[in-house]
Amino acid sequence: MIISGKELSTRLKQQMREQVAGFPAEFGRVPHLVVILVGENPASVSYVTGKAKASEAVGIRNTTIRKPESISEEELLSLIRELNADDGVDGILVQLPLPKHISEDKVIATIAKEKDVDGFHPLNVAALWQKQPCTVACTPKGIIRMLKEAGVQIAGKRAVVVGRSNIVGLPVSKLLLDENATVTIAHSRTADLASVTRSAEILVVAIGRPRFITADMVSEGAVVIDVGVNRDPETGKLCGDVDFQAIEPKASVITPVPGGVGPMTICCLMENTIQCFLDRMER
Repeated sequence: MIISGKELSTRLKQQMREQVAGFPAEFGRVPHLVVILVGENPASVSYVTGKAKASEAVGIRNTTIRKPESISEEELLSLIRELNADDGVDGILVQLPLPKHISEDKVIATIAKEKDVDGFHPLNVAALWQKQPCTVACTPKGIIRMLKEAGVQIAGKRAVVVGRSNIVGLPVSKLLLDENATVTIAHSRTADLASVTRSAEILVVAIGRPRFITADMVSEGAVVIDVGVNRDPETGKLCGDVDFQAIEPKASVITPVPGGVGPMTICCLMENTIQCFLDRMER
């Protein structure tokens, strides 16, 4: 079974559109997401365009603020503080990566926790690990949604997450734990990685290396979630961290690249923006 994140996200966005349609009558306006893009990194430009399209599809207001790569750290932090103080803004997202002279940690910590639609703020991360209400990072949230929609039972399963980033590896491990999986976090320095990945009933790969996971590293009937988005060095086409062609016949469930986890990440960003809006309206 191939899980199409594209189809699932289309369905969920339609549901959100119906929800948002009632907001002007109830709250006087729709949610407002502000995205800050620094520089012209082609991948970042593409992601920001995708976020604007998704906002339009859901019916929320989207503002993209473009700044040159030469912007100083203080200018960027000052802009974020202005948006924090703006009552008409519900969600703030700074597209990563940032130029070398700007501290990503400082930028993430400066965004108000209640407007942090990415779920990267230290207080949101702490709340996740302490099982407190929080905004959950979009990609991990999307992965759990995909597993559930595909009817995958998570409780009691052996899950292996390859990758330990703050954006995917660590939070998705925590979400799998919260769903009662037994979780192993593996990474580039794991000894005999193949034997660890073969033990997985659910394998989540977010290591950022094209077709890194080969067929001999996956057990028969495993559920394989591929988070990677890479350029194939041979063909130049988009590919994942998993050798899809070789693994698809062995896997019981697998996500493609493109069209798998990516669309669900943007879909969950829309959900997070709506939730931040509703939480602020209640306050």
